[in-house]
Amino acid sequence: MLSDWRRRGVPAYAALADRIRLLIVDGRIPLGTRIPAERDCAAQLGISRTTVSAAYGELRETGYLTSVRGSGSVARLPRRAPVSIDSGTGDLLDLSKAALPAAPGLSDAAARALEDLPAYLGGTGFDPVGLPVLREAIAERYRRRGLPTSADEIMVTIGAQHAIALLSRTLIGRGDSAIVEVPTYPHAYEALRHAGARLVPVSVTVEEGWDGLALEQAIRRSSPALAYLMPDFQNPTGRVMSVELRQSALELAARHGTRVVADETMAELSIDDEGLVEPLAVHGNAISVGSVGKTVWGGIRLGWIRAERPLIQKLVRGRMAGDLGTPILEQLIVTHLLADYDAILQQRRSGLRAGRDHLFAALRSEFPDWTVPDVPGGLTAWVNLGLPVSSQLTIAARNHGLLLAAGPRFGIDGAFERFLRIPFSCTPEQTDRAVAALSAAWRSLSPLAAGVQPYLSEVV
Repeated sequence: MLSDWRRRGVPAYAALADRIRLLIVDGRIPLGTRIPAERDCAAQLGISRTTVSAAYGELRETGYLTSVRGSGSVARLPRRAPVSIDSGTGDLLDLSKAALPAAPGLSDAAARALEDLPAYLGGTGFDPVGLPVLREAIAERYRRRGLPTSADEIMVTIGAQHAIALLSRTLIGRGDSAIVEVPTYPHAYEALRHAGARLVPVSVTVEEGWDGLALEQAIRRSSPALAYLMPDFQNPTGRVMSVELRQSALELAARHGTRVVADETMAELSIDDEGLVEPLAVHGNAISVGSVGKTVWGGIRLGWIRAERPLIQKLVRGRMAGDLGTPILEQLIVTHLLADYDAILQQRRSGLRAGRDHLFAALRSEFPDWTVPDVPGGLTAWVNLGLPVSSQLTIAARNHGLLLAAGPRFGIDGAFERFLRIPFSCTPEQTDRAVAALSAAWRSLSPLAAGVQPYLSEVV
């Protein structure tokens, strides 16, 4: 994680502190994690202990480390946390998350759900599998997308991340292999690692999509227990998996006993083609994960798993160790939202199309040396900066009021310093503000933009 941490013209202790700070802010060093002792860190990096001590001291002063007697130095965040773009405080514009504000009609759906709620108040309220009315509505959505599904093949969860974590705990034994795309959604590989998986990476690029040969070899050689894939508008690249690769990958996975988990939270956010997108399971045996977090609102913590009945029953039994069910009121809200889902998606696609086109025009104009790919759907662009400075640019942008997730956040090994994930889910005003902040940050770093040597100025 600390590769290439040095910066020309910047004191070593300050450069080291900056990189550790970024790793904490990005989540690559989880809060509460004990970082290496000063002596160990100095030995690993080949620098003096005095340098490490000064870096740690700066991090303690700014609130990113705290000393615990007997436990060394522990990662934390300062009390004054970043605010989101919707807070109205004008502090930090938060583009570290690929998310949308609440969809129109959410309040009306909540009001109708409150009218339905009294019918459920006679029960216990603990619902580990999901209300029948909601499970049937989700099943009907799959049927409309071309995948025959019954309500008892659906389990309702507390968002897609809960579904991924539950599947990881259920399907993976400690030491099992699990395939992940790289780059990928960070919280997914974190859940797999937490379940004890040994991660087997398969490359996805903006230019070529999935490395089909590498995926085939990964399945043949490691016989993984699970493969986590995002076949539609992959996060962060925006790529869509070909039909041929979907079919061949599922056939091979079935022969080797690999359970394929398809994260389809972006699947219905097509921008250029408004037709219904077929689930991966249309082409073979795959477990589907969905949610309304990306399409409706992240504040509605509700997702689902579509799988065969025996696995659903196993998941329900295994769920009790972590939680006791999905809130009833939120299930009723989503039931009403699914009745108007096509209209919600149409509005979302229109807004995302405008947001994408506005952002891409601004980026291509302001940063002609960056590579901004065409993206047919989803929420993000995986932009190639042309220089391995993503982490440094992220630090600099923060000083200009913009919060971003550095490219390495989406790798499992600290790679992708040449890339930056930029969401296009903002308003035009927010996008203009973000591009202006990026431009100021880039001028402080880039020899291409500023005509100076890299990292001449100290960035803290």
